Amino acid sequence: MTRNVVTIGGSRGAFTVLRDVVAALPAALDAAVFIVLHVGKHKSELPSLLTRWGKLPASYPQHGDVWKPGHIYVAPPDHHMLITADTIHLSHAAKENFSRPAIDPLLRSAAVALGSRVIGVILSGDLDDGAAGLAFVRAFGGRTLIQNPRDAEATSMPKSAMEAAGADLMASPAELGHAIVALLQASGEGEFDPKREKDMQALRSEAATADNPAGSAFEELDSIAARAAITCPECGGAMWQLRDTHPLRFRCHTGHAFSGMTLTAAEDKATEHAMWTAVRAQKEALALARIRAAHAKSDGNRDAYQIELSRIQQCERLLKVLQGAIAE
Repeated sequence: MTRNVVTIGGSRGAFTVLRDVVAALPAALDAAVFIVLHVGKHKSELPSLLTRWGKLPASYPQHGDVWKPGHIYVAPPDHHMLITADTIHLSHAAKENFSRPAIDPLLRSAAVALGSRVIGVILSGDLDDGAAGLAFVRAFGGRTLIQNPRDAEATSMPKSAMEAAGADLMASPAELGHAIVALLQASGEGEFDPKREKDMQALRSEAATADNPAGSAFEELDSIAARAAITCPECGGAMWQLRDTHPLRFRCHTGHAFSGMTLTAAEDKATEHAMWTAVRAQKEALALARIRAAHAKSDGNRDAYQIELSRIQQCERLLKVLQGAIAE
């Protein structure tokens, strides 16, 4: 077994960490390095910066490129990057954990295709993209390396990865590059969990859904997941809860995927949006009631005036309740 694939994922706070990581990698590194940073659609100069910071060339790959050792491949903006035993695949499929590129697809594809040849690395970031992917790296015999949360600008991503997959090594930013080299040179495989082999079919079904969002994936999803009474926060489609997964994961029939943590964050955001919408509606109702009350008073219509005064009081009470709930 030759360990020769390094997959790295990070988000907020990971940009500066990557400078230390690539600076420590030797020019003769006999491994390919794949990096996903949450950049969304934004143009990034990350490959040129990584080339400048370290001894290895870095670039955005093209779809179908054959990957080779001694090179750093960076997921292009707005594209997932997946790898097979010898090639790189770029995909504009549905977002995972609200991200494209996302970390989970890279780590998941590497684990399935290359097994114990893979090292998975999770850096600083919010929420938990990469945690599920790192769990697959671990399950299929790869090694895991996590930035020490105490040295991370955003601790949620490394903490979630630790909970989901555990770490062969934890390291500070200054130590991460050397830790990667040490894991590449270490003999033996990571711990392989035969019980996770059943996830292979689940992974194939997930990939089929993500790569063919126009097709029907209901039957495939039913075979690996249970329908959930939750709608997708991205597209409003039906959601499935994947069975026997850690961390908890969900997927919709168009291909969007979420961890339980990410989905909860989305629901919290949707709830707050709904409450502010209700506040706006009540403020407008209050303003209209005051206008109607003034109009009724000027017309000498006492009954209409009293109705609008009652409406004003009702709006004020509801506003107080809503604003109090938002403040909690």
